Amino acid sequence: MDAKAVAPPVAGGSFLIGETAPTDVFTPEDLNEEQRLVRQTVQDFAQRELVPNLNRIEEKDWELTRRLFRTLGEMGILGIEVPAAYGGSELDKITAIVVAEELSYGSFGVGYGAHTGIGMEPIIFFGTEEQRRRYLPKMIRAELIGAYALTEPTAGSDAMSIRTKAVRAPDGGWVLNGAKQFITNAAFADIFTVFAKVDGEQHTAFLVERGTPGFAVGEEEHKMGIRGSSTASLFLENVHLPAGNLLGEVGQGFKIAMNILNMGRFKLAAALVGACRHVLPQAIQYAVERQQFGRSLSSFGLIKAKIAEMAIRTYVAESMVYRTVGLINDALGGVHGDPQEAMRALEEYAVECAMNKVFTSEVLDFVTDETVQIFGGYGFIEEYPAARAYRDARINRLFEGTSEINRLLTTGMLLRRAQRGRLGLIPAALAVAQELTSPSLGEELGMGLLAEERRLVTMVKKAALFAAGVAVQKYLDKIEEEQEVLAAIADLVIETFAMESGLLRALKAARRDGEDAAAVKIAMIRAYVNDAMPRVDASAKTVLAAVEEGDTLRTELAGLRRFLRYTPINTVALRRQIAQAQINAAQYVS
Repeated sequence: MDAKAVAPPVAGGSFLIGETAPTDVFTPEDLNEEQRLVRQTVQDFAQRELVPNLNRIEEKDWELTRRLFRTLGEMGILGIEVPAAYGGSELDKITAIVVAEELSYGSFGVGYGAHTGIGMEPIIFFGTEEQRRRYLPKMIRAELIGAYALTEPTAGSDAMSIRTKAVRAPDGGWVLNGAKQFITNAAFADIFTVFAKVDGEQHTAFLVERGTPGFAVGEEEHKMGIRGSSTASLFLENVHLPAGNLLGEVGQGFKIAMNILNMGRFKLAAALVGACRHVLPQAIQYAVERQQFGRSLSSFGLIKAKIAEMAIRTYVAESMVYRTVGLINDALGGVHGDPQEAMRALEEYAVECAMNKVFTSEVLDFVTDETVQIFGGYGFIEEYPAARAYRDARINRLFEGTSEINRLLTTGMLLRRAQRGRLGLIPAALAVAQELTSPSLGEELGMGLLAEERRLVTMVKKAALFAAGVAVQKYLDKIEEEQEVLAAIADLVIETFAMESGLLRALKAARRDGEDAAAVKIAMIRAYVNDAMPRVDASAKTVLAAVEEGDTLRTELAGLRRFLRYTPINTVALRRQIAQAQINAAQYVS
């Protein structure tokens, strides 16, 4: 197949303005035999080698961590996405996120993700042939461990403001001076992608090997969570690099950094879903075994409500992640060994990747917090699993771009694509505004399974387009300065994608396996859509009230009410049904 002929069948962000058939989304239930075999293989490794050693990993046993990496290398897991030409398995993106899910045990998952993601991917996507052949075969065997060094004491989210400098040496090489901060895998990594500015302005990437004179690793940071992952500063004092250690081209560093972070967000979201799936059974098991007032804790309604809500949010997050990887996989059209095609596919769905990262990180925070609550006082004691899970979860709203940055990215990318004519958001928003004069407003209930939920998702899309259209019309090019408005629009867009992803998955399962087999999924999405409506309403009102006032605002709020009219359903009964399914299985089920 000619890789260059492959084009995304569905434009990134187009879910807002079009209808998607259930058969067109990829779900966890669609994994093929090979993907399921890889999942089982990695699950077996985790239960045999990883879970029994979590305490030792927490104590910063770097040799153990490297040994576990080497075992994964021998299994072929570290090279899943690496082209076969460099010793990799060259498997699809779906398999990659399955592995990320299964290895998402706190600190170890962070180290694994840093090595196989932001550690190797700069070389895979931007390295020369010589650099790929020099480093990748050893990295997929864990003979070399990778790290990524962008953040500095004065440059976090503002990656363009880095101060590390690179100047040309008389021999044609480079001399680097500066410092990096919060670098994952720093204590035991062998090869670092380091970003610096050439001539003080050209953002550029370099490959720096451990042991290079002038290059030093600082003391370990004492972190609140993920304590078993290495995090330290790097110091570069007159570090001389050969010309061949330039990664990409001079001035290409910011592009490299942003693309690699986007790829990181893609797999991090899957890992966070995996973390939810690992934590939830611990909460269920404790609730079943703990006796209070002569009864199992799991028999109490408020505990069931917690278990159900943890499962519901995990289900929706999982649906979003697998829908996105399905889009990326389809865009690649079976071509998995071409780094440039993979990068283009991930760029196309950068909006979805940013949304997934925001949503899954906040879901994991919720799941771990509720786990502590179910454990009660024991949840606050380090000897019990809830405490570590709670501490480890918090970092995910910070790295790979904070939740605030990713919300701004979500709206910013959508608006830029609309302005460039790549995405028909502007005509869609205008059409929605005109619909307000229609007597019916497309409010007919329709027929069939989940008809009301399908109607509500359609109305939520219209509400999001309406609110965004009003804001853009008001602020025009100055909207970039209205961060609170942009974030509220992002919440509308994220909620839309979340609702629709869970809905399409439930519909697909029901049509394939029957409504009885899909009963838990149906209950989950009914509860989620019902509870999402007030959140959608609040976000849309935030936008409209920030933009307009007086009679104009009252008119727009009246229009919003027409879009978001709904009748609440009995979610108490639904949550009891969902919780009992989890309790009966003693694990997350959907």
